[in-house]
Amino acid sequence: MSSTREARGRISGSGDADAQLSTEAVFQTLGSRRRRYTLHYLRLQDRPVPIRELSEQLSAWESGKECTAVTPKERKRLYTALHQTHLPKMDRLGIVEYDRNRGIVSLTDHIRQFDIYLDIVPHNDLPWSQFYLALGAVLTALVSLAALGIAPFTALGGFGYAVAVAGLFTLVAAYHVVRDRRLILGSPDVPPDALMTQTDDDLLQPED
Repeated sequence: MSSTREARGRISGSGDADAQLSTEAVFQTLGSRRRRYTLHYLRLQDRPVPIRELSEQLSAWESGKECTAVTPKERKRLYTALHQTHLPKMDRLGIVEYDRNRGIVSLTDHIRQFDIYLDIVPHNDLPWSQFYLALGAVLTALVSLAALGIAPFTALGGFGYAVAVAGLFTLVAAYHVVRDRRLILGSPDVPPDALMTQTDDDLLQPED
Protein backbone atom coordinates (compact mmCIF):
# COMPACT_ATOMS: atom_id res chain seq x y z
CA MET A 1 0.00 0.00 0.00
CA SER A 2 2.79 2.40 0.89
CA SER A 3 4.58 1.73 -2.41
CA THR A 4 1.39 2.57 -4.33
CA ARG A 5 1.03 5.86 -2.47
CA GLU A 6 4.67 6.69 -3.09
CA ALA A 7 4.25 6.01 -6.82
CA ARG A 8 1.19 8.25 -6.95
CA GLY A 9 3.09 10.95 -5.12
CA ARG A 10 5.94 10.82 -7.62
CA ILE A 11 3.56 11.07 -10.58
CA SER A 12 1.34 13.85 -9.28
CA GLY A 13 4.02 15.77 -7.44
CA SER A 14 2.86 15.00 -3.91
CA GLY A 15 0.90 12.47 -1.91
CA ASP A 16 -2.03 14.87 -1.66
CA ALA A 17 -5.29 13.52 -3.11
CA ASP A 18 -5.95 16.99 -4.55
CA ALA A 19 -2.65 17.02 -6.51
CA GLN A 20 -2.89 17.15 -10.27
CA LEU A 21 -1.99 14.20 -12.46
CA SER A 22 0.95 14.74 -14.76
CA THR A 23 0.35 15.19 -18.47
CA GLU A 24 2.25 11.95 -19.03
CA ALA A 25 -0.14 10.05 -16.75
CA VAL A 26 -3.17 11.43 -18.60
CA PHE A 27 -1.67 10.56 -22.00
CA GLN A 28 -0.72 7.06 -20.84
CA THR A 29 -4.31 6.48 -19.82
CA LEU A 30 -6.07 7.99 -22.84
CA GLY A 31 -3.57 6.40 -25.21
CA SER A 32 -5.06 2.95 -24.56
CA ARG A 33 -8.52 2.10 -25.87
CA ARG A 34 -9.17 -0.31 -23.00
CA ARG A 35 -8.25 2.29 -20.40
CA ARG A 36 -10.55 4.82 -22.07
CA TYR A 37 -13.32 2.24 -22.09
CA THR A 38 -12.66 1.51 -18.42
CA LEU A 39 -12.99 5.18 -17.46
CA HIS A 40 -16.07 5.50 -19.65
CA TYR A 41 -17.87 2.59 -18.02
CA LEU A 42 -16.92 3.57 -14.47
CA ARG A 43 -18.24 7.07 -15.08
CA LEU A 44 -21.47 5.68 -16.49
CA GLN A 45 -22.01 3.46 -13.45
CA ASP A 46 -20.75 5.94 -10.82
CA ARG A 47 -20.10 3.11 -8.36
CA PRO A 48 -17.46 0.46 -7.60
CA VAL A 49 -17.62 -2.16 -10.35
CA PRO A 50 -16.58 -5.85 -10.24
CA ILE A 51 -13.83 -6.62 -12.72
CA ARG A 52 -15.93 -9.47 -14.13
CA GLU A 53 -18.68 -7.01 -15.07
CA LEU A 54 -16.15 -4.55 -16.46
CA SER A 55 -14.41 -7.18 -18.60
CA GLU A 56 -17.74 -8.37 -20.01
CA GLN A 57 -18.80 -4.85 -21.03
CA LEU A 58 -15.42 -4.02 -22.57
CA SER A 59 -15.52 -7.28 -24.52
CA ALA A 60 -18.94 -6.32 -25.87
CA TRP A 61 -17.72 -2.87 -26.96
CA GLU A 62 -14.60 -4.25 -28.61
CA SER A 63 -16.46 -6.94 -30.53
CA GLY A 64 -19.54 -4.84 -31.31
CA LYS A 65 -21.86 -7.27 -29.52
CA GLU A 66 -24.43 -7.18 -26.76
CA CYS A 67 -23.13 -8.24 -23.33
CA THR A 68 -25.28 -11.37 -23.47
CA ALA A 69 -23.50 -12.43 -26.68
CA VAL A 70 -19.97 -12.20 -25.27
CA THR A 71 -18.32 -15.61 -25.04
CA PRO A 72 -16.47 -16.80 -21.92
CA LYS A 73 -13.24 -16.82 -23.92
CA GLU A 74 -13.66 -13.18 -24.96
CA ARG A 75 -14.49 -12.11 -21.42
CA LYS A 76 -11.57 -14.07 -20.00
CA ARG A 77 -9.17 -12.38 -22.43
CA LEU A 78 -10.30 -8.94 -21.28
CA TYR A 79 -10.33 -10.02 -17.65
CA THR A 80 -6.69 -11.12 -17.86
CA ALA A 81 -5.57 -7.92 -19.61
CA LEU A 82 -7.38 -5.71 -17.11
CA HIS A 83 -6.23 -7.65 -14.06
CA GLN A 84 -2.58 -8.01 -15.06
CA THR A 85 -1.90 -4.77 -16.93
CA HIS A 86 -4.43 -1.97 -17.18
CA LEU A 87 -6.01 -1.77 -13.72
CA PRO A 88 -2.72 -2.10 -11.79
CA LYS A 89 -1.21 0.67 -13.94
CA MET A 90 -4.21 2.94 -13.50
CA ASP A 91 -4.12 2.21 -9.77
CA ARG A 92 -0.44 3.21 -9.60
CA LEU A 93 -1.24 6.43 -11.45
CA GLY A 94 -3.97 7.17 -8.91
CA ILE A 95 -6.77 7.22 -11.48
CA VAL A 96 -8.64 4.22 -10.09
CA GLU A 97 -8.55 2.14 -6.92
CA TYR A 98 -8.26 -1.54 -7.70
CA ASP A 99 -8.90 -4.03 -4.90
CA ARG A 100 -7.30 -7.21 -6.21
CA ASN A 101 -8.61 -9.38 -3.37
CA ARG A 102 -12.25 -8.38 -3.89
CA GLY A 103 -11.95 -7.85 -7.64
CA ILE A 104 -13.50 -4.39 -7.39
CA VAL A 105 -12.45 -1.22 -9.21
CA SER A 106 -13.61 2.34 -8.56
CA LEU A 107 -12.71 5.84 -9.71
CA THR A 108 -10.73 8.37 -7.70
CA ASP A 109 -11.28 12.13 -7.66
CA HIS A 110 -8.64 12.47 -10.37
CA ILE A 111 -11.31 11.51 -12.92
CA ARG A 112 -12.28 15.19 -12.95
CA GLN A 113 -9.10 15.88 -14.91
CA PHE A 114 -10.47 13.73 -17.73
CA ASP A 115 -13.46 16.03 -18.31
CA ILE A 116 -12.12 16.85 -21.75
CA TYR A 117 -13.22 16.21 -25.28
CA LEU A 118 -11.56 13.31 -27.03
CA ASP A 119 -11.11 14.73 -30.50
CA ILE A 120 -11.18 11.36 -32.22
CA VAL A 121 -10.79 11.81 -35.98
CA PRO A 122 -11.51 8.79 -38.21
CA HIS A 123 -9.12 8.15 -41.06
CA ASN A 124 -11.70 9.41 -43.58
CA ASP A 125 -12.71 12.51 -41.61
CA LEU A 126 -11.29 16.05 -41.63
CA PRO A 127 -10.02 17.59 -38.36
CA TRP A 128 -12.18 20.51 -37.26
CA SER A 129 -9.26 22.95 -37.23
CA GLN A 130 -8.65 22.25 -40.92
CA PHE A 131 -12.38 22.41 -41.66
CA TYR A 132 -12.73 25.89 -40.12
CA LEU A 133 -9.60 27.05 -41.94
CA ALA A 134 -10.99 25.84 -45.28
CA LEU A 135 -14.44 27.31 -44.59
CA GLY A 136 -12.94 30.67 -43.65
CA ALA A 137 -10.78 30.68 -46.78
CA VAL A 138 -13.75 29.93 -49.07
CA LEU A 139 -15.96 32.59 -47.49
CA THR A 140 -13.16 35.16 -47.58
CA ALA A 141 -12.65 34.47 -51.28
CA LEU A 142 -16.37 34.88 -52.01
CA VAL A 143 -16.61 38.17 -50.09
CA SER A 144 -13.45 39.46 -51.80
CA LEU A 145 -14.87 38.69 -55.24
CA ALA A 146 -18.11 40.44 -54.32
CA ALA A 147 -16.17 43.49 -53.07
CA LEU A 148 -14.31 43.66 -56.40
CA GLY A 149 -17.67 43.78 -58.20
CA ILE A 150 -17.21 40.51 -60.05
CA ALA A 151 -20.50 38.96 -61.17
CA PRO A 152 -22.33 36.86 -60.13
CA PHE A 153 -20.76 37.25 -56.65
CA THR A 154 -22.27 40.74 -56.27
CA ALA A 155 -25.84 39.37 -56.21
CA LEU A 156 -26.16 39.15 -52.43
CA GLY A 157 -24.65 42.50 -51.58
CA GLY A 158 -22.58 43.34 -48.52
CA PHE A 159 -25.34 42.85 -45.96
CA GLY A 160 -26.46 39.60 -47.56
CA TYR A 161 -22.95 38.16 -47.36
CA ALA A 162 -22.64 39.23 -43.73
CA VAL A 163 -25.86 37.43 -42.83
CA ALA A 164 -24.86 34.33 -44.85
CA VAL A 165 -21.40 34.12 -43.28
CA ALA A 166 -22.73 34.63 -39.74
CA GLY A 167 -25.50 32.09 -40.27
CA LEU A 168 -23.21 29.47 -41.77
CA PHE A 169 -20.63 29.72 -38.99
CA THR A 170 -23.40 29.57 -36.37
CA LEU A 171 -24.85 26.39 -37.87
CA VAL A 172 -21.45 24.72 -38.18
CA ALA A 173 -20.47 25.73 -34.63
CA ALA A 174 -23.77 24.39 -33.26
CA TYR A 175 -23.17 21.04 -34.95
CA HIS A 176 -19.61 21.00 -33.59
CA VAL A 177 -20.87 21.59 -30.03
CA VAL A 178 -23.42 18.77 -30.28
CA ARG A 179 -20.80 16.42 -31.73
CA ASP A 180 -18.25 17.25 -29.04
CA ARG A 181 -20.73 16.61 -26.25
CA ARG A 182 -20.98 13.04 -27.47
CA LEU A 183 -17.21 12.69 -27.10
CA ILE A 184 -17.10 13.40 -23.38
CA LEU A 185 -16.05 10.39 -21.33
CA GLY A 186 -19.09 8.81 -19.76
CA SER A 187 -21.68 10.85 -21.64
CA PRO A 188 -23.19 8.42 -24.19
CA ASP A 189 -23.87 4.78 -23.39
CA VAL A 190 -21.23 3.64 -25.89
CA PRO A 191 -17.66 5.04 -25.94
CA PRO A 192 -17.10 7.60 -28.72
CA ASP A 193 -14.74 5.36 -30.70
CA ALA A 194 -16.49 2.03 -30.09
CA LEU A 195 -18.52 2.26 -33.31
CA MET A 196 -15.52 3.03 -35.51
CA THR A 197 -13.61 0.42 -37.49
CA GLN A 198 -11.17 -0.95 -34.95
CA THR A 199 -7.72 -2.49 -35.02
CA ASP A 200 -7.12 -3.64 -31.47
CA ASP A 201 -3.74 -2.08 -30.73
CA ASP A 202 -4.03 -3.41 -27.17
CA LEU A 203 -3.64 -6.93 -28.58
CA LEU A 204 -0.97 -6.08 -31.13
CA GLN A 205 1.27 -3.97 -28.90
CA PRO A 206 2.20 -4.85 -25.30
CA GLU A 207 1.77 -2.05 -22.76
CA ASP A 208 3.73 -1.21 -19.62
